[in-house]
Amino acid sequence: MGSFSIWHWLVVGIIILLLFGKGRFSDMMGDVAKGIKSFKKGMAEDDEAKPAPRIDNAQGTVVDAEKQADKTN
Repeated sequence: MGSFSIWHWLVVGIIILLLFGKGRFSDMMGDVAKGIKSFKKGMAEDDEAKPAPRIDNAQGTVVDAEKQADKTN
């Protein structure tokens, strides 16, 4: 009663194909692939672009985020 046989899965698969159609399903998978590619590209761009160090006007020294993190630890 709790397990599904191969026939149950075939019927579910046929219903899904009828609802979405072959073209729609492949279009959705293509959209998912494009989303993954753009996400990877965005992550790679974030790694390449590092923020420029800012100058503390009061002391005239360069303040770097990594240096500040070292001081707080």
